[in-house]
Amino acid sequence: MTTETLSISGMSCSHCVRAVESALNALDGVTAETVNLADGTARVTYDDAQTPRANLVAAVEEEGYMVTS
Repeated sequence: MTTETLSISGMSCSHCVRAVESALNALDGVTAETVNLADGTARVTYDDAQTPRANLVAAVEEEGYMVTS
């Protein structure tokens, strides 16, 4: 399992947090995520054999936010 913190720009409310959480949870291999609006981050634990990091980034960006790290 891999744990990574993604910096996300564009989140401004609790709806944004829920959208990012839902997008990440929908991916195979994601077992935990914590999205922090104040810090603009998402801490994600995932199985990189099932879901590579690029899929995490794509899921967040499909919701309209930008991963900056």
